[in-house]
Amino acid sequence: GIDWLIKGSLTQIGKKFSLDLTIIPISTEKRPFSVFVVGDRIDKLAQIIDRTAVTVTNRIKGAIQIDSVSVKGNKRIETDAILAAIESQKGAKYDPDTLNKDLRSIYQMGFFEDVQIETEECPGGKSVTFKVSEKPSIGKIKLLGTKKIDQKDLMEFLGIKKYSIINRKAIKDSIERLKDHYHQKGYYHVEIIERIEDLPNNEVALIYQIKEGDKVYIKEIRFIGNVEFDDDDLKDLMEISEKGFFSFLTQSGHLDRKKLEGDIFKIKSFYQNNGYIKARVGEPDISYKKDEGLIITITINEGPQYAIAKVSVEGDLIKDVDELYQALKITKEKVYNREVIRSDALSLSVIYSDEGYAFVDVFPKIKEDDKEHKVDVTYRILKGKKVRFERIIISGNDRTRDKVIRRELKVIEGGYFSGNKLKRSSQNLHRLGFFEQVEVNTKKGSSDEEMILDIHVKERPTGMFSFGIGYSSVEHIIGSLQISQNNLFGRGQSISVRASMSDKATRYTLSFIEPWLFDKPLLAGIDLYDWEYEYDEYTKDSSGGRLKFGFPLRLDFTRGSVIYTYDDAEISNVSETASQIIKDMIGRNVTSSLTLGVSRDSRDRRFNARKGSVNSLTVEYAGGFLGGDNYFTKYRARSAWFFPFFLDSAFSMQGKWGFIDQRPGGKLPVYEKFRLGGMNTVRGFRYGAISPIDPVTGDRIGGEKMMVYNIEFRFPIQKEQGVMGVLFFDAGNVFTKDEDYTFSGVRRGAGGGIRWYSPVGPLRLEWGKNLDPKPGEASSIWEFTIGTPF
Repeated sequence: GIDWLIKGSLTQIGKKFSLDLTIIPISTEKRPFSVFVVGDRIDKLAQIIDRTAVTVTNRIKGAIQIDSVSVKGNKRIETDAILAAIESQKGAKYDPDTLNKDLRSIYQMGFFEDVQIETEECPGGKSVTFKVSEKPSIGKIKLLGTKKIDQKDLMEFLGIKKYSIINRKAIKDSIERLKDHYHQKGYYHVEIIERIEDLPNNEVALIYQIKEGDKVYIKEIRFIGNVEFDDDDLKDLMEISEKGFFSFLTQSGHLDRKKLEGDIFKIKSFYQNNGYIKARVGEPDISYKKDEGLIITITINEGPQYAIAKVSVEGDLIKDVDELYQALKITKEKVYNREVIRSDALSLSVIYSDEGYAFVDVFPKIKEDDKEHKVDVTYRILKGKKVRFERIIISGNDRTRDKVIRRELKVIEGGYFSGNKLKRSSQNLHRLGFFEQVEVNTKKGSSDEEMILDIHVKERPTGMFSFGIGYSSVEHIIGSLQISQNNLFGRGQSISVRASMSDKATRYTLSFIEPWLFDKPLLAGIDLYDWEYEYDEYTKDSSGGRLKFGFPLRLDFTRGSVIYTYDDAEISNVSETASQIIKDMIGRNVTSSLTLGVSRDSRDRRFNARKGSVNSLTVEYAGGFLGGDNYFTKYRARSAWFFPFFLDSAFSMQGKWGFIDQRPGGKLPVYEKFRLGGMNTVRGFRYGAISPIDPVTGDRIGGEKMMVYNIEFRFPIQKEQGVMGVLFFDAGNVFTKDEDYTFSGVRRGAGGGIRWYSPVGPLRLEWGKNLDPKPGEASSIWEFTIGTPF
């Protein structure tokens, strides 16, 4: 039957509303009561109805309910934040267990030193008050006793900020961080205690009293149990080292526990890669010997060396087993080598991924024969499903057209996945020079056999207008103006207009390049120029142009080129005492030539390359059926190799060779012959200073043969700004047609400099020392230029 009736009304005014209920008992033995609730938002109606239902139920059952909940004593922590942490609410059943739980919840907030509960009887039940006493905040942080490490450096390791609430555990953790930092710097006897002093307004001063002690170095690194490899072999693997004579420069002798942990791993890997599968390297024991330093002792249990017995490949084979074996390096190893086995697994994965198996798994299994100390290595291959590219999504290219990006990709929509082609596609996009950032990611397509290729680029400015005044050691003061755009209308074309003037030269050049003629990988370009240059022996005023074509060859990174050049040069201002070879050039000299070339360029970047190589061979044919006054055939070869080194440095080696042969029917002008010296050949010598000499006049007349060699070591000075330092050694010479290529009498230079990829182009400032100066030659030369080396 029915025991109670509820009647009432809901009133809304704006966003606020009120709920007015009267609960009437059917029995005359019980009295009616009312419930009135106000809400500030109508979207909370359902929540308030639920709470009101609990209140009505408690009143009907005669249970004591909470009439109000309040907080006292809080100054910094808002009341709403405290109430949000507890369960007890107005209208809820009064429950001591729930109140105790609320007490713990407020403590766990970490802001209060003391929390108490006060309750009071009232007509609507009980009022509940949480009385809190807030922890003080940190008004000051002081580090006392610091002399050997900068306080700003230490503050970064505290992890405690000013005005934060005092927290004992956080203080203890901060002391451990400070000690770790001191230990990293070699201060192993550091002592740190904290002190807390009261300040007004419930604030405290947190004071760290530090006794730094003396710096401690590694005196000795000892090994116990190593038989096959001596101590020096193992020490060479380690990043940490014993204190040496130059410790103040090299930081040797410092104990860095993280580096030591890495060194232990390196030693373990070294043994694993030399056949000692069961080798064990114990945790290092670190002891301090008074007045000497730290002694690090590492215990090693080498175990037996295991040889390779049999290598096999099983599972899903898509190629002949012998072909797969050719990719395995472990077949050439005599002993077990964990690193080679892992590398082989990756090599097999690459083979399968290039056939479309994007999710191939290769599991190396090792079977040990502990009696014979041999292992069998089995590579189990699970190829998975063949995957196609369902879609290629390109984003971020606001200016560059999609087709400019797509034509650089080695993969296509509908084509099978290929790891190497994907890597090459990313390299191609980076090499365009249009983008600051290129992200190539894959994600699942509409089925397990389809994949979406997502390419996101961040464009960089490709247009440039520059006007400047510079200095060259050859031409002295240079004024220049350049307008260029390397991504014209987003089509990937480049155009530039350049003009420069100096004491010795005036140059005007117009260039245009279309890298994809007719949407084919055929480069087409044209250069028009008008140059005047005052050499020491004569003045050359030339105008002309070049029409050039480039095209990819079958080998990766390899291109062929065809260039037609027309140069109309006027030779003047020749001294009466000049060499007869130079006098023979007076007047007009027309060169009409065709150059065929092949090059392979796998550098990671064109300026300050760190890896890859450039190899090229060109043959230039002038005169004959092409016309003109000059008849010659010129051969050039170049080979440059770049190797990454430690700390973002790089090592490079380069050789360049040349030979020019005059043919009957025309002239071979001096300016087409070879001369060395200057920033791009042999540094430490003036431009063109290395040349055969006319024995009568002393003029440099150039040679028919040339060779030059360059060795460089580059290292970062300001990595973020792109500033690099360079050390170099150059050697080269020029020979007449009757002389042989020889290292006898080779001219040598060495020195260093700075390079910076500035907003106006690559800048180079270099000093070269002539290692064997002859009479009349400078012993050293400073050179400055804007342009890419080599």
